[in-house]
Amino acid sequence: MPLDVDNSWSEIITYAYDGLTPKYRKFLEANEGYFPNYTNFLNAFKTLPLDKTKYILFGQDPYPREQSATGYAFIDGNVKNIFSQKGFSKEVNRATSLRNFLKMLLLSEGYLNSDDLSQEAIAKLNKEKFIDSINELKDNFQKSGVLLLNIALIFTCKEDTNLHVKEFRVFMQRLLSRLESYKIELILFGAMAKDIKKNLPAALEYKTIETLHPYNIGFIHDTKVWELFKPMSLLDKELHH
Repeated sequence: MPLDVDNSWSEIITYAYDGLTPKYRKFLEANEGYFPNYTNFLNAFKTLPLDKTKYILFGQDPYPREQSATGYAFIDGNVKNIFSQKGFSKEVNRATSLRNFLKMLLLSEGYLNSDDLSQEAIAKLNKEKFIDSINELKDNFQKSGVLLLNIALIFTCKEDTNLHVKEFRVFMQRLLSRLESYKIELILFGAMAKDIKKNLPAALEYKTIETLHPYNIGFIHDTKVWELFKPMSLLDKELHH
């Protein structure tokens, strides 16, 4: 089955994919029992060309719900609107990591104060300048050159997470071995993503930005995270248009 990615990625992704074991490739190509499906698990490489890629943000694995797993790390397909009259939307409040990430953006850009990150405080904000859909957030990430990747690109069940991480390890090693000359920086969220750094071939040199996983409340107040994301203005509607 052909790999559906942007032409600029085609050769590199084919090389990375060929590093998967034949048995695992056969499982993927059967296109059953996992998500995102075969058509969507490489989505991150479809919409952000290689020459526009400045960062790779590595999360752990897809959301454990089919409607949420979009093929982009961190972009929850179950979230339609980001905001509601009461603050964040119900869907954002259920997605802890996304909620904390958005609070970090609002705090770093001066819209919220660290002593009040409540729904009430968010409800009072003038949101005219803000994006309001999860797809706009994805687009703004991409406008800043951020490729949204997980270290395992599919999900079956929590018990199999380590298996999928292990299966995709060579894929990621091959991918990164071909990207070193592009001077792309790696954003590593949480302990599982640090697995990427640990398994890089020794000769590869990448600048890495390592943070808590956004699931942790400490992520919201991490000034290193602020320095990285504040200049991207990810909530800015003007950036999207």
